[in-house]
Formats: sequence, structure tokens, C-alpha cells
Amino acid sequence: MRIFFSLFFLAFPILLFSQVNSAKEIDYNSKYNATDSVKKKKAPVATLDMYQFISVDRDTTYIDTTQSIKKEYSYNYLRKDIFGLLRFTNVGQTYNTLQYGINGFSPYPEFGFTAKQFNYIKANEIKYANVATPVTELYFKTTIQRGQSADSYFTLNTSPRLNFSIAYRALRSEGRYINQEARTGNFRFTTSYNTKDGRYIANAHYTSQKIQNEENGGISSVSDFESGDSSFDNRARLGVYFEDAMSLLKGNRVFVDQAFRVNKKKGANNLYVTEQFNYENIHFDYAQQTIASTVGGKQVFRYGESFVTSGINDKTKYNKMYNKAGLVYENTTLGAFTFFVDDLRSNYYYNKILYFSDKVVPNLLSQTINTVGGQYNYRKDKWNGKFLYSKSVTDQNLSNLDASAQYDINDENQISFRYQNMNKLPNNNYDLYQSSYKAYNWSNDFQNEKINAISVNATTKWVSLSLQLNSIKDHLYFADITTETERNEGKQIVAPAQYGNVINYASLKVAKEFVFGKWALDNTLLFQKVEQSNSILNVPEFVTRNTLYYSDYFFTKKLFFQTGVELNYFTNYYSDSYNPLIGEFFVQDRVKIGNYPNLDFFINTKIQRTRIYLKAEHFNSLFSKNNYFSAPDYPYRDFLIRFGLVWNFFN
Repeated sequence: MRIFFSLFFLAFPILLFSQVNSAKEIDYNSKYNATDSVKKKKAPVATLDMYQFISVDRDTTYIDTTQSIKKEYSYNYLRKDIFGLLRFTNVGQTYNTLQYGINGFSPYPEFGFTAKQFNYIKANEIKYANVATPVTELYFKTTIQRGQSADSYFTLNTSPRLNFSIAYRALRSEGRYINQEARTGNFRFTTSYNTKDGRYIANAHYTSQKIQNEENGGISSVSDFESGDSSFDNRARLGVYFEDAMSLLKGNRVFVDQAFRVNKKKGANNLYVTEQFNYENIHFDYAQQTIASTVGGKQVFRYGESFVTSGINDKTKYNKMYNKAGLVYENTTLGAFTFFVDDLRSNYYYNKILYFSDKVVPNLLSQTINTVGGQYNYRKDKWNGKFLYSKSVTDQNLSNLDASAQYDINDENQISFRYQNMNKLPNNNYDLYQSSYKAYNWSNDFQNEKINAISVNATTKWVSLSLQLNSIKDHLYFADITTETERNEGKQIVAPAQYGNVINYASLKVAKEFVFGKWALDNTLLFQKVEQSNSILNVPEFVTRNTLYYSDYFFTKKLFFQTGVELNYFTNYYSDSYNPLIGEFFVQDRVKIGNYPNLDFFINTKIQRTRIYLKAEHFNSLFSKNNYFSAPDYPYRDFLIRFGLVWNFFN
């Protein structure tokens, strides 16, 4: 029903706001109409640069309906290139991380439960539109077994100064294993407004998001999967730890970003007052009716003893209100100077206080954080730079220094540099967590993480390079603290931990495409190295994606055709494992995954503004060993044929 609703309410505006007048329609806005004997006046043509999509940082992109290999990479559940991420068995589940730092860093404490948030759209990921004519985009893709994935988007300007957009992303995927169904929904509404003289600009959005997963805890007998026994080709015959567990992440957000120019007319010197407001509430639920699992004919209590004999229903709730006020002085020669203050108030809470013989676990973690800071932006000719520094004036000792510069040599070549020095507060679920499982209750007071990060990026017509150097002290992570006795009993006990030593991380990513007539070989290679006294930050040393494909036009260039084979590979390493109870990955040093190729065959076509995709995923699993995993106990996807389309409507 959600898929139907998603398509219906966005197909309806297509009929309501038709973008091409039929020959029998009367154009009341034209000087001439279809009943005149005089030739109808030609309507103005909207160019692609009149369809703008603007981020909260005022970065602008334009509508793109072309078909390229980059579009193939981003045609997925997350709607973006996922190089550096490793998909789980079912669509709508979490992703393992192959590249450290791929999600960026923020000095502020977040809710946590990060394994559940890959499809949770953040405030800085929302785009605001400004379009010449109404625009609709419909995305559809099949999933695994029963279900579909859809994303529908509609936007229009009621005037040159006022825009609205509405979008809904929905998914249902049953999966092939027991208790693995995924259901998600992401509703977004945005509006943008600016006055005629440009003195006042406002962007606002509302989101309501729900990510629901049946959680089976992984397969209970890895040897059954790896044996290659044909009786287990039906994956529902493989035993799992949980047959009735479920996790749910749900959140709503109201966001407003606005600016007012104090001087009436824009000149060489301008003064602005800015304000940003963000209110968000999120909750994470874990429910499990049956506590004991059956593995090899024996009862297993996977997460240890519990306070209840059945019907676990853990609930973690969180809300935050963020306000930021700034004063900006802009000089057309010198750049823009910003002074700002912000206020973050958050509550992370449970329903009761827990008393143990050796500790007390409170029910509330309430934080008030105030910071002051300054920012300098320079954008002129071929240079674009930013320098930001902020520091808390409350007791948390939060700080962030972020400096970046970009130089555009020409349209095809540019180089950029960024340095970040951050004193980061722990996410809330490191400091406080409550569960019906006795071992999963904690109250901590961890130190701030200290992160130094340097990145250099060079994009040229020959090759693209990205160098990243990180130094991390007091790194926070989730650790496997299961004793050998508990492990023999099939238990898995995880708790937060902090690594007091320094971790040094370096990576080099190289991207290069070779073109031979209508054939091309697109390559992305990632080299990573970690220096540490203990194995805490674990990543594969080498990750690669190589795509050999053919492109051509047919039928007098009315159809664009593209087909090829994509290879994904990473070296084996001690991958982090997934724990659905806490919605996090944890460090382990017992099982390695990797060192297997993943081959996909695809056919893509484009007819006018419709892009059609057909893909045979992981086809080499038909004749390879069953040694492919996304995380310990979680096999990677088997061979699967999927198809779908992206359809754009605009004039």
C-alpha cells in the first residue's frame, strides 16, 4: 500500500500540472490560442540550468537525465554510489563499512545506533529546488522475493521565489532467509522562499522516516552454508538465531534555515543575520518474543540472561533542539566573515532507573551544549576556501577546526585540500543503554575522541586521486567481551569501549577510466593502511571496483544502450560484526571475510527521459564456493536478477 500511495500521489500532479499542452487545449496565458487563425506564439524554452537543486550550504547542482556508468553505480536503495560499503543479504538491511571515514565526522553527540541509519536521511542531505517547470522523478526497482523499492519526487515553483517539493521513498523486501523482511519509508517535504529584492531567504523541510527490519541474528551454522550442500540452496532451510525479533528506527524532523540582509540593496559590502533551527525526535525499538534459540538441538540464550522470560521490548527515545544564530559580513573582494553562537539541547531516555548490585543505570542523559565560533569563506575566480573554528563554552570541551581550499585549474582539472582537528563528544548510546538482557545495561563517562584528519583530492582529465590521513586518539567502539565459556554456549556479549592509544590511518583512492572507442574500463582502487598496537580499527588493505562496459546509440539515436560486467573485490580482514540488539557493529578478531570476487552483469537503456536497468547480481555465485559474507554469520547475496527504471517528467 505504501508503494501504491507513493506512486499515486506523485503521478496525480503529473496530470494536474501537465507540462505539454495538447493541440486541442487552449492556452489562456498565451497571446494566441488554438482557436486563432494566427500562428500560436512559441513558448520560451527552459534550459537545464533553470532546474537547480541547492544544499543547505548553498551548493548548487542541476538536473541530470543522462545515462552514464556513474548513474549505474547510484541506482540502488540509497540512491548514491556505495563504493566503500558492503551490502547485507537483503535490500533494506544495514551495510558493513570497508572504507574508514566514509560517513564524515561531527563534533556533536548523536543518538547512536549507527548501523540502522544508512537510509536515515540527515538534515544536510536534503536538497531544495528551484525549477522553471514542474519536475517529477519516479524510481522503481525490484527487491528480493516479494516486495518493491520505490522513490517518488515532485517539485514545482508557484512563482520564481517560492518552491515546494514532496517525496516518498518506500521499500518492502522479504529476503531469502528466515525472519529477514525489511520495510522502510522516508517522507520528505521542502519549501524555499526568497523576497523579490533577495533580502530574505528561507529553506525549510519536514521529514518522517521509518526503518523496520526483522532481525534473525545471522545464521546459526556457518558450516551448513559453506558446505555447498544443495539441500541448503533454499536459504530458508538454514537455521538462524532469532525467528521473531524485530528492530525499528523511527524519527521526525522540522528544519528551518534563513538569512536576512540588513542593508536594503546588495552592494560591495553586505551584512546578514542568519538563523538555523532543527528539532528532531527519534526512537529505537528492539522486540523479541522468544528468548531462547535452538541451535543444533540445544537451547541457546544468544545475548545472555534476561529479566523476562519472553516478550522483550526495549525502547530508547531521543529528542534534540538545535538553534544557531549568526552575523555575516560580506565583502565582494575579501569574502564573507561569520560569527555564530549555537545551542544544542538533547534528551536521551528510558522509562525507569535500573539498580544492580554493583552499579546503577540511570534513565536519562540530558545535555546542553553551547558553542561560539567564526567562519571565513572566500570564493573568487578559481579559488574557493573555508576556515571554521568553534568551541564550546559549556563544560563538554567540544571543539572543531575545519579548513579547506579548492583551486580550479580549468573545467577539467581541480585540486582541493582539507584539514580537520576535532574534539568529538561520544554518541549517546556509548554512555547509556538499557535492555531486558542483563549484560546489555551500562552507564559510562567516556572521554572525547580526538581526531586529526587531512585529505587531498585531485581531479584531472587523466586520473582522480584522493589521499586521506587520520590520527585518532581515545577511539570509541563496541567490543566483543564474550568469555570463552559464554562463546561455547553460543552467546554474544557486546559492550562499548575506548582505546586510549593513537590509531594512525592512511588511504589512497585512485579512479581512472580507459576508453577504447565504444568500450570503456572504469576503475576505482582503494589502498588502506592502519597503524595501531591492537586490532581496533579494522579495514581491508585493498578494495577495487572495475567495470568493463559497451555504450552506443541505436534507432537514429533515440535509444542509448549500455551493457557490461562489474567486478567488486576486497582483501580478507577481520570484519566488524553486526549486533541487532544495539543496532551497531562491533570489533571482533576471530573471523575473517573477503578475498572473493563479486561479478554483476548489467544492461541499461535510455529512451528520452526514461532510464531502464536490468542486472544479474553476483552471477558468479552460481559456480563459486559459498565463501562470501557481509559480516561474520551474515552471508552476502546470492545470484539475483533485478530490474527497474528512473523516469523524469519536465518540460
